[in-house]
Amino acid sequence: MSDSHHLGTAPSLGEIEHISHLSENIGSLFCNENYSDITLVVDGLRIPGHKVILASRSEYFRALLYNGLLETNLTEVELKGTSLPAFKVLLKYIYTGHMTLASLKEEMVLEVLGLAHQYNFVELETAISDYLKAILNIRNVCMIYDMASLFNLSSLAEVCCSFVDRNALDIIHHESFLSLSASALREMISRDSFCASEVDIFRAVCEWSQQNPDVDMGEILSAVRLPLMAVSELLNVVRPTGLVSADTILDAIKDKTESRDTDLKYRGYLMPEENVASPKHGAQVLHGELRNALLDGDVHTYDMERGFTRHPIDDNNGQGILVMLGRQCIINHMRMLLWDRDMRSYSYYVEVSVDQKDWVKVVDHTRYLCRSWQQLYFKPRVVRYIRIVGTHNTVNRVFHVVSFECMYTNRPFRLEKDLVYPVHNIATVAASALVTEGVSRSRNALINGDTENYDWDSGYTCHQLGSGAIVVQLAQPFILDSMRMLLWDCDDRSYSYYIEVSTDQQNWHIVVDKKKEACRGWQLITFPSRPVVFIRIVGTHNTANEVFHCVHFECPAQAPQSSSTNSSNSSLTDVGAELGMKEGKNSEKKN
Repeated sequence: MSDSHHLGTAPSLGEIEHISHLSENIGSLFCNENYSDITLVVDGLRIPGHKVILASRSEYFRALLYNGLLETNLTEVELKGTSLPAFKVLLKYIYTGHMTLASLKEEMVLEVLGLAHQYNFVELETAISDYLKAILNIRNVCMIYDMASLFNLSSLAEVCCSFVDRNALDIIHHESFLSLSASALREMISRDSFCASEVDIFRAVCEWSQQNPDVDMGEILSAVRLPLMAVSELLNVVRPTGLVSADTILDAIKDKTESRDTDLKYRGYLMPEENVASPKHGAQVLHGELRNALLDGDVHTYDMERGFTRHPIDDNNGQGILVMLGRQCIINHMRMLLWDRDMRSYSYYVEVSVDQKDWVKVVDHTRYLCRSWQQLYFKPRVVRYIRIVGTHNTVNRVFHVVSFECMYTNRPFRLEKDLVYPVHNIATVAASALVTEGVSRSRNALINGDTENYDWDSGYTCHQLGSGAIVVQLAQPFILDSMRMLLWDCDDRSYSYYIEVSTDQQNWHIVVDKKKEACRGWQLITFPSRPVVFIRIVGTHNTANEVFHCVHFECPAQAPQSSSTNSSNSSLTDVGAELGMKEGKNSEKKN
């Protein structure tokens, strides 16, 4: 049998692969006195080693044995504070590159992880962390979380925290909870997403205190949120333990009775990137007409008569559309589809609450005209109830919502004046932008992302000089400070223009004025940041004819190389629009 067949892979012609033999030969030196030039003393046991192998596999041993330290000239080195069984497992890995974690007890795996960290075996540390993530359960998560916190293994600690958040009540009732270190315990119960009842958390902390009598409980108890407990629990559960002073209990009662509920630091379930406003998570619509449509996930089957939830804008007493989540959750993002089968726009606001008594307005778009998909972001909050209240409809006095979702997202976002400050181009069909004025053979050609395919007859949007404009409506208000557009440039003509912006189509603000300049090709426009919904591009001069032509528009401005990929063409509709404008008769000036 050939070596290549034996190894399971066929090397290329002229290449020899005997890696497995190399591993076997070096591995045979493990705990072998042959050629040994160093003795490692661990827990009183003398283990033969080979300097060159240890140094080549570990920066720690390389520094210890070859960097001029005292041990460099020694033939025996004692490794203090090292578990002998775990070190043997690590040493075999050093010689063979192989370790079977599933054959080890979890305690041993954690000891080996500690040694991998101590001796700076980064790849091994990562591999063991990945294994521990896969075997997390109620019984071992506290032990693993402690180790992850101790060694600052952020990825492993994050997975542990997520598991703990989902199983908080079971974990505080498990005996392994009592073995947590003081620092890990405090970090765990300090999380907003550690979602168990406060009285249960307090009882678990009391039991932990009994098992760890030498620990100062001050910092740990400060992480228990006493104002979230009922007064009867404060008096009958907390006070008898003697762990909390009478003044602290009175302060908690005062905070509970005098503070608005929105000021209390609630706990909530955290399910990143998961829509919690769905029936599978127990969410339901409590107020609104045609309630069943809002949370069914159908964002395609809707028309004038069906597929939406609504409420009258007048005589509604601010009740709007009320959604109750299945349980209180931490959220910072909502997605909402406003009815968009015509050109109408809406204004609205969104409030959230834990108990339907105190409400916090997280989105206020009452001064803006909005359409289609709304991408809403705000600071993370614990929420049980969500109230969507429409205040304006440009067509009638009814507010219509086709779909609603909410979640906690880890995707980065930036807010200014409570509005989104976008990084990517939001003047796209995919982002629900719309060209409301301007003439083109293809609807929304201006914002379809195509900056290459245009000629004398197509691929641009235009308007007659001295009459009309090109207007883009964004889906919602954004904070903008830049734009970029491509003027038609298939010959040597130049244009003059200005651009103004608005949030309501009533009040306009000029952000660039190039009426006295000769402009060609790509235009980069920057201006002080401001809220924008509508962008009006007005041409004032064309050296070739009486029409202003624009091929592409985007905001905020994107890097030139990415301009052709800012939007999807999948939503475009060709309406076969005719220009219908007075053009020059010279065929060279047809455009």
